[in-house]
This record gives sequence, structure tokens and C-alpha cells, in this order.
Amino acid sequence: MRIGVETFTVHKQFPLTISRGTTSETTNVWVRIEQEGIEAWGEGSPFSLGKATSLSNSSSDPGTESFLTPTPHKQTTEILLEALEVVIPMLEVFSPWEHQQIERVLEEVQVPSAAWASIDLAIHDWLGKRVGLPLWRLWGLNRRRIVPISATVGISDPEKARQRVQEWIPITGAHVLKIKLGSPEGIAADQQMILAIRDEAPEAELSVDANGGWSLEEGVEMCNWLANQGVRHVEQPLAPGKEVDLPQLYKQSPLPIFVDESCKTCQDIPPLANCVHGINIKLMKSGGLTEAIRMVHTAKACGLQVMFGCYSDSTLANTAASHLSPLADYLDLDSHLNLVDDPFTGATLQNGHLIPNNLPGLGVKRSEFNH
Repeated sequence: MRIGVETFTVHKQFPLTISRGTTSETTNVWVRIEQEGIEAWGEGSPFSLGKATSLSNSSSDPGTESFLTPTPHKQTTEILLEALEVVIPMLEVFSPWEHQQIERVLEEVQVPSAAWASIDLAIHDWLGKRVGLPLWRLWGLNRRRIVPISATVGISDPEKARQRVQEWIPITGAHVLKIKLGSPEGIAADQQMILAIRDEAPEAELSVDANGGWSLEEGVEMCNWLANQGVRHVEQPLAPGKEVDLPQLYKQSPLPIFVDESCKTCQDIPPLANCVHGINIKLMKSGGLTEAIRMVHTAKACGLQVMFGCYSDSTLANTAASHLSPLADYLDLDSHLNLVDDPFTGATLQNGHLIPNNLPGLGVKRSEFNH
């Protein structure tokens, strides 16, 4: 098979601020696989999980980190391109049918997860196109089981938070909001933001994502306070690397606790099963659809709920995730809705639900303004 790589830059209509900083644009990687006259696509988008020292298996010297660091804490566009340049000549001897052998090469080379995801998504796209079926149908999934997506409101002052809610709800058509907390100004600022949003959207379903921005003490206080505001669950209250404190928070929190940065692949799930209620799966973090499926089944076997999330992903990656979304309890696949120059079309928003189409494979095409 032939594999091509190019980059594309996407810009957010509204910059997103989380506990680790603000993002207004990203340069993502577009992978194309061609065999038997079929061209298939995948996407890799850069992301960060926080401090390198918070991750198991991280380099003993964070300053020497490269794509050879297992799941590097910060996967830049440059790291993804470097890894793909190395591994593509090793993969072109295979057919997309030889998925297990391709996975073995990616594992041996220690390809970072977002680069792995770009290859994995393209392989799935090719297989679906080869047999003429969309992935959701190939997997026997029911699109009627897809829950509404949430719209993300980044850290901001109360007035800007109100404005963001006003902008989001008409776009999604669903009153489901994920609120980013963990403000550098402290939990008092977090509380003021929640009060403003609750006042602006009293009927909205709210969840909270602190992106590891709280201490254990702050987490206990906030989980109890948020429960009184009608919040349905809290995501990643503690920083990755502080998982030892999760059992204590689990005992004292009246709200369900989900983990994101603390859970990258299926191997991370069993040790967390007794101190969280659910996990957030992201294709860039897991390494694609293959590992995401493993994570779903592992989580369900451990009695945990499942959420699918995203980074600065375009329609390409979020459409890929949408094919698996009938298996999810919660969906946070809204990043492409905040882009002013998304180069792709695919899954469509229908009454707040992101629905994959009937086209074969991922069902993704170029946007009209990119032709």
C-alpha cells in the first residue's frame, strides 16, 4: 500500500482555555492510504496530557523526549511527522488487510498514539470502503443508541461563560454542556463560572472537566458543591500522577468521577476500576479505533461507563469516533463545530446527535471550499 502524509491547520472560532492553557489553532496530520484504487484517510492531531513526570513509562529525562518516548506527554505536530516518516517505509510492504502485523510494527517502533491513530483510522476507512459499508454497519451498531453530544465551555469569567452558552446551544440543538474548570484563579472563580452558566441555562445538563486542576482537598470541596448545582459528573479532578488520591475522593464525592488524562489505553483501566465511575476515550490518546474498541470492552467488563472525547480534531477524526458512539454513555465530540476552516465533512449534527452517514468507511469527504 502507498501512504502519503500532509498537514493542515485549523482555527477555532472561539479559543478554548483549560487548566493547562489556551488553544486557538492547531496543525493536524492528514494520512492517506491507497491500494487497489481505493484511497482512505486518517487524522492525527497534537495534544498534551500535562507534565511528563505524571505518566508511567515516561522518559527519565523529560528534556530528551522524542517520539520514541512511549506515549509522550506532549505530542506535537513535529513529533507526529517525525514518527510517520520513520515508520511509513516499514508499513508500505503490508496490505490494509494485515492489520495485526501493522500494529506490531507500530508497537515495536513505539509510534506515538496520535500518529498511530492516523494510520489506524485510514486502515479502517480503507476496509469499510473495500467492502462497501460504513463502519457502524460493519460493526453491527445501532445509530439510534447515540446520545447527544455536549458542547464545551472553556475557562472564562462569568460574563464570557454566559455568552459562550448563548452561542453554543443554538449550534448543537442540545442543552448538554461540559464546563472546563480548574481555573488558575482558584475554586472560587470556578464556582462563579458555574453559577453564571446555571443561571443562563437553568435546564441544561452540566458536567465538569477540571483537567487535573484541583488538589484532593479542592476536589472534595468542589464535588460536594457541584452536586448541589445539579452537575451530573466530574472529569479528571486530580492531576495525572495523583491517582493514589482517587480512592479518597471516590469515597467522599457524591458525584460520579471520570478520568481522561489518567487513562490512555485498556491497560490503564483495571487499576482504576475501584476508584472511578467512568473513562474518557480519545482516539488520539488511545491510538485509534482498534484500541478504543478494546477500551470500551475493558471498561464495560469493569463496570465502568464510557465517554468519547476529542482534542482539536477535525470532522475526520470526530466522524471516526461517531461510528463507535452507539457504545458510549456520554459524548464530547464537538471540537470540529468550533472550527472556521474545517477541511472535511462527514458525520452530521441532528437534534444534538452526531450521526455517521451511510457512505462506506468513515464516510468523510473534503469540504466544498477545499475543492
